[in-house]
Amino acid sequence: MSPGGAAEPGLGGPDPGGPDPAAPDSVGLPIPGLGGEEAARFFSRLAEPAPAGTPGPLLLLDYDGTLAPFKENPAEARVYPGVEARLGEIFKVSRLVIVTGRSLASILTLLKIDPLPEIWASHGREHRLPGGEVRAALPHEDQREGLRAGREALGAARIPGRVEEKPFSVAFHVRGLERGLGEESMARVREIWFPLIRGGGLEIFPFNGGLELRAPGRSKGDAVSELIGGAPGTPVAYLGDDETDEDAFRALGERGLCVLVRGEWRPTLARVWLRPPGELMEFLGRWLEACRRI
Repeated sequence: MSPGGAAEPGLGGPDPGGPDPAAPDSVGLPIPGLGGEEAARFFSRLAEPAPAGTPGPLLLLDYDGTLAPFKENPAEARVYPGVEARLGEIFKVSRLVIVTGRSLASILTLLKIDPLPEIWASHGREHRLPGGEVRAALPHEDQREGLRAGREALGAARIPGRVEEKPFSVAFHVRGLERGLGEESMARVREIWFPLIRGGGLEIFPFNGGLELRAPGRSKGDAVSELIGGAPGTPVAYLGDDETDEDAFRALGERGLCVLVRGEWRPTLARVWLRPPGELMEFLGRWLEACRRI
């Protein structure tokens, strides 16, 4: 599924993890990096004093692949060196929100920002407010039963890979497997899960390094829509890396700056491309500097 294109109902897009063989190389990229006009215009606007009554700048950040490198064991995915300290400084002068597919319990073990910023977890189904209050959008009973069946079916099949149980989804990871074996494993998982997307009201969605069985109805895009709906007129940027972030890019649209953070290019709705960790740190530094000038 190309960003903005239609996928087969209930199924995600292309197998994640590797570069798109049809993607361009570093010459003639479709979108520029921090040196392009899009980024320059955005940071110029960011540094302008906001009209009275306008909420402050809003920085929205995915976690895995964006703030932290992918790890074979997701529990070991710590942020790039220097990122945590910079986010702590940004949180003093700007609104900061983490938007992640991880469960809330999982992301809380990894984030070391004090105080913690607002967090939207589980693709928008879990919402932790800055004060600590947690709200959740539960799947309906049939969807919960389908997720249980999907988890148990993988346990019985013993397919090479790693099964991760989340509160509102089941993830299957192939990171660390040889590419051919990983592709074979994901094909088998699709076969097992396919009946559940027809009978259980679920969907299969790819992420970088695996597949996820989840209940539709909430996405990172829903979280972004709610966030920007409460911040009219304020500068907003969203940084993300994989297909699940395209929902967020689509929701933000021309309202703010959509930024792809990824070592390798892929087709995207984003309008700026950063390669971590160096260009990510540069972006965060420019955000901090601009907000301090307001």
